[in-house]
Amino acid sequence: MTFYDKLFQSGIIAVIRANNQEEGYHIAKACLLGGIKILEITFTVPEADQLIKRLHQDPLFKDAIIGAGSVIDIATAEKAALVQSDFIVGPNVDEEIASLCSKLFIPYMPGCMTINEMIHAMKHGAKVIKLFPGQLFGPGYIKALKAPLPELNIMPTGGVSLDNMNDWFKAGVFAVGIGSELTGSLPNKDYAEIERKARLFTSLFHDIRSKEMI
Repeated sequence: MTFYDKLFQSGIIAVIRANNQEEGYHIAKACLLGGIKILEITFTVPEADQLIKRLHQDPLFKDAIIGAGSVIDIATAEKAALVQSDFIVGPNVDEEIASLCSKLFIPYMPGCMTINEMIHAMKHGAKVIKLFPGQLFGPGYIKALKAPLPELNIMPTGGVSLDNMNDWFKAGVFAVGIGSELTGSLPNKDYAEIERKARLFTSLFHDIRSKEMI
């Protein structure tokens, strides 16, 4: 399967932000143990490239798909590519990043808000568009976008919760990115709570997909 096949099948990307590399590792581990196998390490994490490299080398993560997030410029994209990131995500559309990813066969999911930005991203090879910040829009926006562009594959990031994830998928999203709702506050570094939430999101997604099959 291609990366996009796996993303559609898994449905969820865990967006990982952390104060340091060690914290990021344990958040990634908790998400993985909770059933989320596609992990986005954002470049807001100090030494994010080294964390991506570490996860790739760790046998625990051998079946995980580990990519880079918050990639806003070509220098950061090159860092992500050097540590063999499985995909690259940004909050914006950057033509230089799109070109680099195309040459290196790295899936690139740029962030967009408007239909003009989305069409521009698609012209530069984007197969999945990150709707960011998702909480400013909502599932109704997906239906509005897909009316003139039914081929649009959208992944909202931000604003996806256990309460509304079903609504997002009903509206036709390709996948969802989940960050603060999954890993937000860490009282006493409660990684067990992150794992529990990951299981809830994973279970809910499987329920949604099974209903779609009926």
